[in-house]
Amino acid sequence: MNNTANLKDKALIFAWIAGLLLLISLLWIVTQNLQSNYVLRTVNNVLISNNDPRRLSSPLRSGFAETASNLFGFWYSMHNSTDIMFVFGVFQDGIMVPFGAILSDYGRVNEVIPLSAHAAVIFDGLPESVLQMYITRIEGNRQ
Repeated sequence: MNNTANLKDKALIFAWIAGLLLLISLLWIVTQNLQSNYVLRTVNNVLISNNDPRRLSSPLRSGFAETASNLFGFWYSMHNSTDIMFVFGVFQDGIMVPFGAILSDYGRVNEVIPLSAHAAVIFDGLPESVLQMYITRIEGNRQ
């Protein structure tokens, strides 16, 4: 009798955990458009405050689904340009800092720009090998 009660308690805890994970996964999938639009507005505000003439125009969805499994970030088209930008986060010293990689038509990263004041500080101290690793992964996902 005691084993049955113990087994029921374990099954109940497992069901709660599985239910929470399912709910979190569902919310993550459902809110992707909202997250993408929020990042678009935030990056454009950063570019405006830095007097950068470039702007993001819209999220890119088709052809970029495989990126989600390899990199955490969003693809955007650029206003009045054929270039695209991949906005991603780099973990450095336990903090996620946002960066944007601008890719040309040929799928090559032209420039990586920090998207916050803290990211600008981190960018100067970021080892070239780490930056090159991200660039290689971004270019590999774009081709």
